[in-house]
Amino acid sequence: MDSAAGQWCKVQVAVIAITGNGAALGQKLCSGLAGCELLVSRRYAGRAGKRCRTFEPEALSDVISDAWKQYSGFVMIMAAGIVVRMVAPLLESKQSDPAVVVMDDAGRFAVSLLSGHLGGANELAERCAFVTGARAVITTATDANSLPSFDLLARDMGWLIDDISRVKLLNRLLLDNQEIAVVDPTGQVRAWFHGRGRLSFHDTMAAAADSKAAGVLWVSNRQIPPQAVPETCLLLRPCNLTLGIGCNRGAAADEIEMLVAAHLKRALLSPQSIACIASADVKREEAGLLEYAGRIGRPIRFFSSEELNSVSVPSPVSEHAMAAIGAAGVAEPAAILASGGGNLLLKKVKSENVTLAVAEMGA
Repeated sequence: MDSAAGQWCKVQVAVIAITGNGAALGQKLCSGLAGCELLVSRRYAGRAGKRCRTFEPEALSDVISDAWKQYSGFVMIMAAGIVVRMVAPLLESKQSDPAVVVMDDAGRFAVSLLSGHLGGANELAERCAFVTGARAVITTATDANSLPSFDLLARDMGWLIDDISRVKLLNRLLLDNQEIAVVDPTGQVRAWFHGRGRLSFHDTMAAAADSKAAGVLWVSNRQIPPQAVPETCLLLRPCNLTLGIGCNRGAAADEIEMLVAAHLKRALLSPQSIACIASADVKREEAGLLEYAGRIGRPIRFFSSEELNSVSVPSPVSEHAMAAIGAAGVAEPAAILASGGGNLLLKKVKSENVTLAVAEMGA
């Protein structure tokens, strides 16, 4: 499966058509793209098949506005000028705006208009072109010059961008063939760029600064003071920290949150790099734990007592955990299991009702 198909079969894309030819083209798109929904002007519903949704012709602006937050991508089969006027008031950030692709009524072109990299519009345009026989039009400079880009790197790796404004600078340096120093303990940047671009790789920020490179890419899960990040540095946050959490029945989300925040700060670890939470199977319905996971927007993994006992940990056996669930401990083994056997960065710490440990996924 190609990358575009892999991405777009998992999300919803709204295909919006306002002409007869557009309705027929939209039906073809939705037959070839998984996860699509076709919205068609009522005048041309007869050319769009039975599964389309219709709207009144004069309601186009309201339809787009109402749908804006409901879909990850849009294919607008209409003039680009119409689309620009309709979506302009809705734009917020390239990190959150959905992908927008514009196709002409005759199906000759699929133009990536908005959120080409982070939103995936470039890939969506390519996919639309593949399904319909149109020509994909990609105007992002790095793609036009067959170069990678740092926002696409972040998206593909699942990393967070600390300051989105720095992406533009580093992409420009890449286009200008300027040297960019890379500090990446994960080793993923070298593999992803695969020799493309003028990158030099260094073990520390001090070595990167000594290189006199025009820009720096720093991949780190550590808390870094803003004054320690040069203006020419793009900081990317790998999501590679796992929180092992044990808690008493009825433990409050606030107590969990306070313990995590305090000890991540003490250990100089960035909350942006949290990948998931891990706990014991018996905590699947623990309200405070579930609420905390919802607050930070991270998934929870649960492990059986047998799985928890299969892991060697530095802390002594917890008599409480052994009596309650037959496990020698929860926080440390859960963190290690969720990290895939990674390193324990923070040994078990406690509050009145909560235990916490933090592990780092292996590279």
